[in-house]
Amino acid sequence: MLYKKHIFICTNQRPPGSRVCCGEEHGLMLVAAFKKLIKNRNLNTEMRAQRTGCMETCELGPSVVVYPEGVFYGNVQISDVEEIVTEHLENNQIVERLVMDFSKLP
Repeated sequence: MLYKKHIFICTNQRPPGSRVCCGEEHGLMLVAAFKKLIKNRNLNTEMRAQRTGCMETCELGPSVVVYPEGVFYGNVQISDVEEIVTEHLENNQIVERLVMDFSKLP
């Protein structure tokens, strides 16, 4: 495996009048924040953050998924990035308060 952890951040955008999208809810800023922190902590040879298209969890977004665990985080804010990197990526502890509750999807 090339990376120990792979972080996908939804940056999907839809035309005006469509359902809410993670890209409109600061998805691109989340990608930049994850990449910057991973690089600043010299983790970029072990971990990669990148944008992705829709994961069909729009109503619970901005959405972030961490592999290989397949943990989905919802309503992720810029202020949550450091906690996810420290707890999940570095210490292998899932950030329970951000874990997506799929039962809340329409």
